Amino acid sequence: MKILISGFEPFGKMKINPTEELLLEAEKFEMENVEISTILLPVNYDECAEELIKKMEDIQPDVVISCGLAAGRTAITPERIGINVKDTGSGDPYPDNKGNIPTDEMIDDDGPDGLFTTLPNRLIEKNLKEMGIPAAVSNSAGTFICNNTLYAVLNHIRKNNLHIKAGFIHFPASTKMAALNPSLPSLPQETMAKALKVIVETCATVGVRQ
Repeated sequence: MKILISGFEPFGKMKINPTEELLLEAEKFEMENVEISTILLPVNYDECAEELIKKMEDIQPDVVISCGLAAGRTAITPERIGINVKDTGSGDPYPDNKGNIPTDEMIDDDGPDGLFTTLPNRLIEKNLKEMGIPAAVSNSAGTFICNNTLYAVLNHIRKNNLHIKAGFIHFPASTKMAALNPSLPSLPQETMAKALKVIVETCATVGVRQ
């Protein structure tokens, strides 16, 4: 089974993105009959998904697990749905890493409003909790780069009738990040790496059963 894992470079005011380090750790996972590939994505609208889709076309994975940072969350959160919008947000928005700040733009003018992920989210949540790792299924991946990536990948799979399971997992800040900003809830990087391995194993097991 081929599993492709993506993460992101730092963005906004964050000098660290724990998902970048997760990719390095994922490359060391040893699992029978599982081949893991990784890709680090730019935090730029559309380009994020374009690079991931190109990697998908190159290696033809069975499963795509996209990982992103959700600073402020207290648990690891598999996302339920990607929505067809690019919107940086109101208040004090920060642009993507190229300075783009879209508002109320569609990702695909002809695409559906939303697309559900196809990873076994409830089983992932259950397995993480059984390992003592905080987890919860999330109903919103936001409207920034993470959602852009999630929706575009699911839409690519839909348009091309591909038999690929795909979804998105948000991770909290790492304790290294919290050292720079004590108000951030965080998890140790090693806990998040352990969680990612559980997620990969869960997806692989479900895939074998199917």
